[in-house]
Amino acid sequence: MNITRVAAIVTATLLAGCAIGPDYKRPTLDTPTQYKEMSGAETPPPAPPPQWWTLLNDPVLNDLESRVEVSNQNLLAQEAAYRQALSVVRQQRAGLFPSVNADVGVTKSGGSRGGDTVVTAPGGGSISRTTSGKETYTGGASASWEIDLWGRLRRSLENAHALADASQNDLKFAKLSIQTQLATTYLQLREADAEQRLINDTVSAYERALQIAQNRYNVGMAVKSDVLQAQTQLANAQEQASELVLTRAQAEHAIAALVGVPPAAFALEVKSDWRTDVLPVPSGIPSTLLERRPDIASSERRVKAANANIGVEEAAYFPSLTLNGSYSFLSSSLDSLFKSANAVHSVGASLAETVFDAGRTPARVAGARAAYDQSVAEYRQTVLTAFQDVEDQLAASTQLTRQYELRRQASEAADETERLTLNQYRAGTVSYTNVVVAQTTALSARQALARVELQRQTTAIALIKALGGDWGPPAP
Repeated sequence: MNITRVAAIVTATLLAGCAIGPDYKRPTLDTPTQYKEMSGAETPPPAPPPQWWTLLNDPVLNDLESRVEVSNQNLLAQEAAYRQALSVVRQQRAGLFPSVNADVGVTKSGGSRGGDTVVTAPGGGSISRTTSGKETYTGGASASWEIDLWGRLRRSLENAHALADASQNDLKFAKLSIQTQLATTYLQLREADAEQRLINDTVSAYERALQIAQNRYNVGMAVKSDVLQAQTQLANAQEQASELVLTRAQAEHAIAALVGVPPAAFALEVKSDWRTDVLPVPSGIPSTLLERRPDIASSERRVKAANANIGVEEAAYFPSLTLNGSYSFLSSSLDSLFKSANAVHSVGASLAETVFDAGRTPARVAGARAAYDQSVAEYRQTVLTAFQDVEDQLAASTQLTRQYELRRQASEAADETERLTLNQYRAGTVSYTNVVVAQTTALSARQALARVELQRQTTAIALIKALGGDWGPPAP
């Protein structure tokens, strides 16, 4: 039987057979039909565009987000990891096919000059013969093919494919994480700008209040402590302004790193009057949309990879079959090397099986099964954590909307109280301590309102990340 017929029979058997090891089934999950913290809306808002940050209507942020994908070094590293995973797939696929090698060579035998050469005989003693330099030319090809009878190579390819899919989802999740981190940091910077404007206005008001206290003291209508209290209030406000400068600088440095630029070469213009639209908070979202989270998809693909690896290890219980063949030429003359009379060929097969390995194979199979169990547990925990993340952000969105309205009312009332108390002090009906209390309360209320507004925005961004960057209808 020639090598072609052997290969045909083996290939047919291979294609008809099944691979060793369990076939993959996605682990079952107990998922709810809807989120606990849903607002009750029947229909979710329209799906966001792929560039969801454009809903904030900020051209500066749009430009920064466009720079992340091409400049962020962590994202580039993850993309390189994905390319490595794809190369492993190609390597494993190549293992399913024969490998062919070709070689040519020339060998010169004999001493450095003609004469008698003594050759040791196989049985001892020596044989003397006369030689002169002799050249031998060789050329040919050889092939080797491991027949995947038990599916070890196919399971290895399945493992590589699953890990490549996991790496692709890791890349998606890294991109989403960096995009949301950039948007959140940018909003923090702009909130610092807005709060800096509040502090600057407050410092101006405190300077006017200090002047009023000083004037009243100069004419004997106020005591020295009024002036000292006003000075203390002013100094505290100026110190808060310094803290905001540091907060903004650190946010700007973080943005520079995210877009792949040294902080020394990056700056964002201060916008004290900056305002932005509040991102729409999706509600009424079916829990099945959680499947679009890349980290969940990545974890599930790793379960499949671990499952395939069980088959790889179990295949070691069975013998491996390798077909070998070669066709070569041997001649003392280069001109006649490739004549049929100088051809030599061989065809063969080898069957190899481990007879004793002191329990290594059972241990490796047990380890593969344990790794599979670990990956299943990690997958289910990833899903649970993701549900928790969505529920947390939905609850926070609902409560922050209520808090914002209450903070707005409190801030307006505190501003009016500050105005009335300062007028009463001018009229001499209240002490300056009342002014200090009113001013402190008003400033705190303004700052709290600005911070709640920031929390609403960052919570909406966190919810978008929790949903995988989208909340539209599931893809077919």
